[in-house]
Amino acid sequence: MPHRLDNKVAIITGGTSGIGKATVELFVKEGARVVFMARGAEETGRGLPGGRAVEAAIRKEGGEVTFIACDIGNADMVETAVAEAAKTYGPINILFNNAGGGGGGSFPDSTNEEWTRVIDPDLTGMFYVSRAVWPHIVAAGGGAVVNMSSLAAQQFFTPRRHEELASASLSYYAAKSGIDGLTRYMAGVGGKNNIRVNGVRPGLMNRDRQAGEGGRVRDDQIIPGPGYGEDVAYLVLFLACDESRFITAQIINVDGGVSGHI
Repeated sequence: MPHRLDNKVAIITGGTSGIGKATVELFVKEGARVVFMARGAEETGRGLPGGRAVEAAIRKEGGEVTFIACDIGNADMVETAVAEAAKTYGPINILFNNAGGGGGGSFPDSTNEEWTRVIDPDLTGMFYVSRAVWPHIVAAGGGAVVNMSSLAAQQFFTPRRHEELASASLSYYAAKSGIDGLTRYMAGVGGKNNIRVNGVRPGLMNRDRQAGEGGRVRDDQIIPGPGYGEDVAYLVLFLACDESRFITAQIINVDGGVSGHI
């Protein structure tokens, strides 16, 4: 039985935990050859697996996957990593720009360091990776790019939200809003080369069903249970495969209905 990503090569950034790791695993199951990137090759101080451990676990199950250590905020490292990915598996068809993080300060007190600590990987890093991968997807005859955004790009800011979510900072809101704009711009450019570009905006997500977390749930959800990384991964899969061939320039919420209140 054919898989949805047979004969496809995908690059996924931030692929060692959460949504990124769930997407790496799902893409491999659906037949893709996957290169995933993250800064950490070894286990992190938070007990999260490093890239080598994730790579080894997937290869043990027979998946075609390669980990490349890369700080996406470094343009030279990105160019080198993408070239290595293409050399490893050939023409690149899919890019999932997942890497990023939260933190940062509030306005007007945010420091320069707090601003760049989020903007550099979340927005500038996405630009670096997209720019490096784009010619490869063009050469492959087209494909799909999916960008990781956030409900922060759509919601208004409140001090309460900043207290509830550590990621809800000035720089995080600005980065994710910028990603929405970048997504629509790239989609406009990509049409002539058969490249579809879409985004996803997750709500509050637990890392995965196996992590044994308490199941964090927002009180403004319509669907009552917790969301998990794989809930977003399945949407990314749809946007990356040929089933979504007529969908581009869209940014889709995966939030249990939270955005229904916006």
